[in-house]
Amino acid sequence: MIIFRYLLKEVAKTQLAVFLVLMTIFISNKFVSILDDAAEGGTPGHLVMVFIGLKIPDLAGMILPLSLFLGVLLAYGRIYADSEMTVLHACGVSEWYVVRVTLILSLITAIFTGVFTLYLSPMASEYEYQVKEQLATDSGLSSLIAGRFQTTGNEKAVVFIHDKNRDDNTFEKVFVAQLPDKKATDKSIINASLVYAQSGQVIEEDSGSQRLVLSDGTRYQNDTKSKEFKAVFFDKYYIQIQDQKVAHKNRKLRAIPTPDLFKDDTAQYSAEIHWRIAFPIACLIMTLIAVPLSVVNPRQGKFAKMLPALLLFLGYFLMLTAVRSGVESSTIPKSVGLWPVHFFVFVLGVSLLVKDRSSWLKVKAKLPQLMRNFTRKGISS
Repeated sequence: MIIFRYLLKEVAKTQLAVFLVLMTIFISNKFVSILDDAAEGGTPGHLVMVFIGLKIPDLAGMILPLSLFLGVLLAYGRIYADSEMTVLHACGVSEWYVVRVTLILSLITAIFTGVFTLYLSPMASEYEYQVKEQLATDSGLSSLIAGRFQTTGNEKAVVFIHDKNRDDNTFEKVFVAQLPDKKATDKSIINASLVYAQSGQVIEEDSGSQRLVLSDGTRYQNDTKSKEFKAVFFDKYYIQIQDQKVAHKNRKLRAIPTPDLFKDDTAQYSAEIHWRIAFPIACLIMTLIAVPLSVVNPRQGKFAKMLPALLLFLGYFLMLTAVRSGVESSTIPKSVGLWPVHFFVFVLGVSLLVKDRSSWLKVKAKLPQLMRNFTRKGISS
C-alpha cells in the first residue's frame, strides 16, 4: 500500500503541475485573442473574463489526456533515473503492478475528461452563443466606443461619438453618416445623410429594435436635384440602428448537448460523438504507452524518451483528426468511427508492455522453431 500511494502521488503531483502550466499557456493565448477583439470594439470589456471562463471546459477536456501522458513520463522517468524503480523491481514490484497503479489514476482522469468533453464543454459553448446573441441585440448600447467609427447593427449608418457617459449611457458630440439604401442606384458617399448632435442616447423598443435619439443638432442632406447640401436644425432626431431582435445563430456541433447527438443519425453527429468520447479513451490507452516509454537508463536522464513519446501522442491525435474528417464526409462508415485508431494504438501499447516480459521472451525464442515446423508441414502436405 505504501508503494501504491507513493507511485500514485508522484504521478498525480506531476500531472497536476503539467496541467496547470499548459492551462495557463492556452488560457493566456485565448486571453490575448479576446482582449484584442475587445480593443477593436467587438467584445465589451466586462465580458472578457466571461468568454475566458467559457473556454476553460473545452481546453481542460483536451489538456487532461496530455497532462496525464506527460505526468507519467516525467514522474516515472525521474524514478528510473534515480534508480528507485530498480530497487522497487528488486523488492518484487513488477512493471505490470506499476501499470495497474497508473491505470487507476488514468481512469479517474478519464472520468473528469468525459465530464468536460461530454457535458461541460457543450454547455459552455451553448452559453457562449447565448451571450453573443444578447451582445448582438444590445449592440447599440454596449459596443459603441468613444473615439471610434462604428457601423450600426443594421449596417445603415456609421456612428462616431466623442464621449460616452457610462452612468446613464448617454453620448456627447455624436456624428452619424446615414449610408445610402442598398437598393439605391447611386451609392456614393456624397448621397449619405450627415448628422451632428450635441448629445444622444440609445433606446430599445418592446419589439427589440433600437433607435439612437439625438438632441440639439444639425442634419446635412444632399439634394439630388440641385446637387446642393441642405442643413436642417433639430431638437430631436431618431435613427434606427437595430431593426429587430437578432435571430438565433446556427449552433455548431460542439454546442449541441451529447444526448441530442444520439437523436440524429447523420454522419456529422456521429463523428462528433466519437470525437467527444475519444479523449476519455485516450487517457486509458496512452497510459499503456507512457509507462513502458518512461523506462530510461539512469545515465540517459528522465527526458531521454520525451521526444519519441510526444511524437507518438501527436501522431495519435492527428490520426483521430483525419479519421474524424473521413467520418464527417461519410468516407468512413459511422459504425466504424474512430475505433480503428484506438485499436491500433492499444495494440501498440500492449506490445510495448509485453516485449520485455519473460512470457513474451519465451514465445519469441520459440517462434523460429514454430515457423520451421509449420513450413515443413506445409511442404510435406
